[in-house]
Amino acid sequence: MPRPVQFHGNSGIPPGMACHMPPPPGAADAAPEPTPELLQLLDAVAQGTMRPEDAATRLRGFAELDFAHVDTDRARRLGFPEAIFGQGKTPADIAEIARTLYSHGQRVLATRVSAEAAEDVRQRLYGLPVRYEAAARILLLEDAPAEPVGLGTVAVVSAGTSDRSVAEEAAVVARAYGNAVVQISDVGVAGIHRLLARLEILRQASVLIVVAGMEGALPSVVAGLVARPVIAVPTSVGYGAAFGGVAALLGMLNSCSAGVTVVNIDNGFGAAHAASLINRRVETKA
Repeated sequence: MPRPVQFHGNSGIPPGMACHMPPPPGAADAAPEPTPELLQLLDAVAQGTMRPEDAATRLRGFAELDFAHVDTDRARRLGFPEAIFGQGKTPADIAEIARTLYSHGQRVLATRVSAEAAEDVRQRLYGLPVRYEAAARILLLEDAPAEPVGLGTVAVVSAGTSDRSVAEEAAVVARAYGNAVVQISDVGVAGIHRLLARLEILRQASVLIVVAGMEGALPSVVAGLVARPVIAVPTSVGYGAAFGGVAALLGMLNSCSAGVTVVNIDNGFGAAHAASLINRRVETKA
């Protein structure tokens, strides 16, 4: 009686046969096609316009600084480049990260940048196209405005003028990400007729970012009037029991209007990013 073949481990392959097994049919055809970005890098190295070391840095997807690993591949993967959260960073840090992203062909957007820090960064990036949006506290480094990628309009609606900085952050980011933006300000629930007077504009938007502090009621009202996604942004505006925006956050999370999505307190950037993903064209791929 012949002895049974014994297998080792979990491979299910008899010893000594692994090196002699032919590849499965069609395996050669399954190899991924080189991307246009890869071909462009190889051509630049061949032409002598790029050092092999620089090409290798781009291929690995991040640039290593003394204090940071800058994600230079995010725009390819996700459609939007890495953004810089300026709060807690020195102007030198912001400038070095911005220079790195810009050198890799990225549009640079830094949030929570004070006017003093922005001026310092501007001096460090002298000669580069730096722009500062004071109301939004956003610093931009770009050669030209973003190309349109949005299917429709992003509406940024704010309850009161005290919510302006958060609403401006959302609007500037949404525009930088290639969206047409319309802003409607100071239409809180204490004077609901102001909102209703803008109802047609609200209903024409593809997605709405609604910013409110205090009790945070405005997103629920808007979501009850439009057949569009509503992204609610609670702000830290309000007296003591507002708890720095927690009251508005909880009110929005408990909205009885279906379809309300809520981001973190004062996070206009996050709301604009989400709105851009909802609004961008189907053919726009990471």
